[in-house]
Amino acid sequence: MSDLLDVPVTTLQGATTTLRELTGGKPALVVNVASKCGLTPQYAALEALHEEFGPRGFTVVGVPCNQFMGQEPGTAEEIEEFCSATYGVTFPMTEKVDVNGEGAHPLFQQLTAAPDMDGKSGDVSWNFEKWVVSGQGDVVARFRPMTTPDAPEVRAAIESVLPG
Repeated sequence: MSDLLDVPVTTLQGATTTLRELTGGKPALVVNVASKCGLTPQYAALEALHEEFGPRGFTVVGVPCNQFMGQEPGTAEEIEEFCSATYGVTFPMTEKVDVNGEGAHPLFQQLTAAPDMDGKSGDVSWNFEKWVVSGQGDVVARFRPMTTPDAPEVRAAIESVLPG
């Protein structure tokens, strides 16, 4: 899946880029996010991971999605303001996209092919599903929404792709 890093994405600010450019070619945790979900407080743990592992060449990438009960209804500006003001989010975020179905963003067409810890691949089940992606663009782990960003297994997967 080395071309995963070259999938075009658009930032929350409207700039066209790629996952490689967004992450600086570094390992990342890609997460589909939403502002009005019961799991939204996971933003705090995502930001903490970004701050803790960032100096070691890691980033979190948030990808807003409104496919799950309309839990991300805001505009790009509203999403950015909410994340910044409420959770102090500093990690990069993309525009709002679809993660499932015929209109699924190409990034998620590739990410959903990766199996989770139970060996199941396929559609994103809900907001805050997470993928650990190496600096080479390999999906090394997939975690379902109820697995918190600071869970030992998520931290271990992140450590496994960090240099040194």
